[in-house]
Amino acid sequence: MKLALLLGITLCFLLVACGSKDAANNSQSSTKFTQYYIQGERLYLQHCSNCHQKNGKGLGLVYPPLDSSDYMDQNLPAVICLIKNGSQGEITVNGKIYNQKMPGVPNLTPLEIAEISTYIYNTWSHKAGLIDVKQTEQILVACTKEMKE
Repeated sequence: MKLALLLGITLCFLLVACGSKDAANNSQSSTKFTQYYIQGERLYLQHCSNCHQKNGKGLGLVYPPLDSSDYMDQNLPAVICLIKNGSQGEITVNGKIYNQKMPGVPNLTPLEIAEISTYIYNTWSHKAGLIDVKQTEQILVACTKEMKE
């Protein structure tokens, strides 16, 4: 509640101070990012941190790191699909092979997956910005089609 009030006051201040559509759009975008990030952290801790750890370092050669992950950097659509559908088989991250089954979380909504993605892609060594729900929905539709083929 306090965060929402603070964000609302900040938004009003920016609108009055800047008085332009661009300032309003940037502020709304910043607010949306903050909301996604905060909710994404909560969801990450609930669904992902047990294996990938709170610090994103992974668990030895069992579960790969998310921090400083070349796989994440090069495979955003695959990561979004993995969150929803899981994976089985080998995956190479930072030159190391991982072969542990990753259970998906099929009950997560596209918005929740976008929030988790925004969190993991803007924490530790990553700075990707907002991963929007519309982008996430498109990726999920594409990976669902691929799975059926």
